[in-house]
Amino acid sequence: MPSTAYLIAVLAIVFTITIALRALPFAVLRTLRTSAIVRQLSVWMPVGILAILAVTALHGTIAAEPRATLYALLAVAVTAGVHLAFGRRTILSVGIGTAAYVVLVNAF
Repeated sequence: MPSTAYLIAVLAIVFTITIALRALPFAVLRTLRTSAIVRQLSVWMPVGILAILAVTALHGTIAAEPRATLYALLAVAVTAGVHLAFGRRTILSVGIGTAAYVVLVNAF
């Protein structure tokens, strides 16, 4: 069994590496806050991620159940409408759009 000093040294090294890796993004972010590229990415990345998610989900839905295409498109319209009407709250719009899709698929 390893000695106590060895275990303490290993724990100290692991602790130091963990703290350094957790602090590194914040240190880098401080220098990037004034970057125009980072500002543009902060605007467009959420939209892009949601668009990719929506296309992937719709493709899977349409491929699995072609008759649900109309329901999926109606749910997308509901999601976009809620998003624009209620101050661009992503969680609210996605939640209501998902609920609309579930209701449409199960009710008809």
